[in-house]
Amino acid sequence: MKSFASDNWSGVCPEIMEALTATNNAGHIPAYGELEDPVTLEAEKKFNEVFGTSVKVFFVYNGTAANVLGVQHLMRPYQAIVSAHSSHMNEDECGAPEKISGSKIYTIESDDGKITAEDVKPFLRSVGFQHHSQPKVISISQVTEKGTVYTPDEIATLADFAHANNMYLHVDGARIANAAVALGVSFKEMITDTGVDVLSFGGTKNGLMFGEAVVFLNPVLANDFEYSRKQGMQLHSKMRYIAAQFDRYLTRDLWKQNATAANRMARLLADELVRIPQVKVSREVKANGVFVLLPESITETLQQHYYFHVWNYDVNEVRLMCSWDTTEEDVRGFIDVLKGLVGTPSKPQ
Repeated sequence: MKSFASDNWSGVCPEIMEALTATNNAGHIPAYGELEDPVTLEAEKKFNEVFGTSVKVFFVYNGTAANVLGVQHLMRPYQAIVSAHSSHMNEDECGAPEKISGSKIYTIESDDGKITAEDVKPFLRSVGFQHHSQPKVISISQVTEKGTVYTPDEIATLADFAHANNMYLHVDGARIANAAVALGVSFKEMITDTGVDVLSFGGTKNGLMFGEAVVFLNPVLANDFEYSRKQGMQLHSKMRYIAAQFDRYLTRDLWKQNATAANRMARLLADELVRIPQVKVSREVKANGVFVLLPESITETLQQHYYFHVWNYDVNEVRLMCSWDTTEEDVRGFIDVLKGLVGTPSKPQ
């Protein structure tokens, strides 16, 4: 069945599957992205093009690895990461940042999932005090775990603050394509021009089979990262299968096509939900996630038709995620089942 549980639940988009098949049919290609592997070189070239500068790109298997290894490479174990409490870095990496990097995470409570330079300032009191972990990396999510989006100006302000205080800015871009579409900006405008230091560039949530990328906007910061990646067990022997996906993803704006479809369905879903008096859209819809307060009595039954996750059990706030392949039929089917459960009649289409 189709679900609204996560954009990770969707399959691989046809263009990516074709790229994988073409790569598979190309015969033997050097392993590990070495010896001028043409597929990996082409993907790296595409990253340079979309970010409008010379970046260093390292492909890894998943988003946890991209986040943890990208941040770890910029830090010493006695230094700390500063992030929103709701961030993946803090809540959804099973403690991997602390375990792998040995570093502490300083967290900030945030109703909308976003943090500001003012939120980070109190942690600077630890600087130079040998009994405290030293703040070194600010990490933000784009899109945030609460469905909000940082504007380029907000990112630039955080980057300027970080650099003025001997810190770095990391962006967890698991849904960066959805954010770019929501803002109507390019990756260059959102990341390069704002001063981001390292980016976890996601694709799995937007049509790829597997693979993410660690992108260093300042190539100097990437020195020796190949060893961090290998030691972190993320060096893919058949690198071309990750690279081929990103090559196609960044060609002819496939990333934008997929993210636009997901965001548009989320907007349609929200527009339909606000017409049902027994439910309430609890957060502004910015990208491809819709947060809704549902009657608890119908939640489990509704999940049997279209699965989704409960975000906040205290108030029965649920999260509905739209994917690149979510259709209008999926949305209207969900709405019809919901209306039937709450006793609101459906109008003929």
